[in-house]
Formats: sequence, structure tokens, C-alpha cells
Amino acid sequence: MLATVDAITDTARLLSSLRDVWDEEAVDELDHALQSAARATDDGADDELVLAAALHDLARSPLFDASAGHRHDEVARQWLTPRFGERVGWLAGQHVAAKRYLAATDPAYRATLSPTSVASLQAQGGASIDPTLLEHPWWPDALRLRRFDDAAKDPLARAATIEDVLDVAERVVRHRAPR
Repeated sequence: MLATVDAITDTARLLSSLRDVWDEEAVDELDHALQSAARATDDGADDELVLAAALHDLARSPLFDASAGHRHDEVARQWLTPRFGERVGWLAGQHVAAKRYLAATDPAYRATLSPTSVASLQAQGGASIDPTLLEHPWWPDALRLRRFDDAAKDPLARAATIEDVLDVAERVVRHRAPR
């Protein structure tokens, strides 16, 4: 039970720390996280995918050192996996690979990216396909998460609340707990 409390407390603190953290988009990182969760929920995603969508950019938090932002997908995976399980960590950890894949395979996709996303795509190595990911059973959900991420940059869009995300986090932790 202590692990559950710690995971939820850590997540609440992390989400709150994202307020007023900007990445040159039209929303701050907290609104981006909460909009990502709302997009996932609206799409009928399961709790693990909703949580991964909400927390995929957690390394942007000032609670992490500045270098975490340069490998934010890896940091997300490392932070999420012990708290919420392999799938949540893996999905969040693949959101950069999913962007690179979509940019390489979908000509219309690149046109939908914000200028900040285009610049980060180049910094992340540009469009590419990692064939090892294509057969992974969670890969389709990683692509869904990427779409939620890209759609979560509108200052007028509906967003989940921190409490909504914490409820999802609690369900994920409870589901993982031995019965």
C-alpha cells in the first residue's frame, strides 16, 4: 500500500511542477499533459495508455535536472516503469520513436507538426523507422499516444484535471497490486 501512496504522491507533485513550464508551444507542460490525457480518454484508451499520455513529457519538470529534457523519452520510461508497470513506461518511452516513424511513413503527418515539434524532430535524429518496434504488441498504442501528444497543444481545448489523472494512476497501481 505504501508503494501506491508514494506513486500517487510522486505523480501529483510531478504534475503540479509542470505549471508554467513552457516548451515554445501555446500551452504549458501541465496543460499539455492534461490535454493529452483528455485526448486519450476521448479516444477510448485504457487506463495505462491514458496515464502514459498524461506523463510522457514528465522529464520537462523542474524536478529533473536540465539534461533530462534531451532524453525525455528515456527518462519518462525509467520513472514510470517502477511506479506503473512496463507497459506505461514503454508507451511513454516510445513517443519520440513514434513521431520519427510517422514522419517517415505518413507524408501528411509532418504538415501537422508545430514548428517546435519539427525542430525537435530534427534534434531527435529526423524521420526514421525502427523495424524492431513494428512487431511489438504495444506499438499501435504508441502511435495513438503520439497522436494524442500532437493534438494536445491548443489553449482552448478541453483538458482532464490533475485529479482525473491521479484517479487513473490509482487504478493502474491497484490493478498491478497482487491480489
